[in-house]
Amino acid sequence: MQTVRLSSKNQIVLPKEAREAMRLKSKAELLVVVKGGVTVIMPKPEKYSEALSGAAKGVYKKDYLKRERRSW
Repeated sequence: MQTVRLSSKNQIVLPKEAREAMRLKSKAELLVVVKGGVTVIMPKPEKYSEALSGAAKGVYKKDYLKRERRSW
């Protein structure tokens, strides 16, 4: 685990290990998500649809969608 310091201009430098792990290049855009006392920094996806694809897999039962459509 590495630490970073906030500069007088409120900037940080991501350690090389983190940049390589996220495959970041110069001028890459990042998302910053704050949940309570935890801050998560992640690469901004090129396509949100691809990034979220399969995120809810296993949340609903196997035939849930068919039953829901029939109820309409």
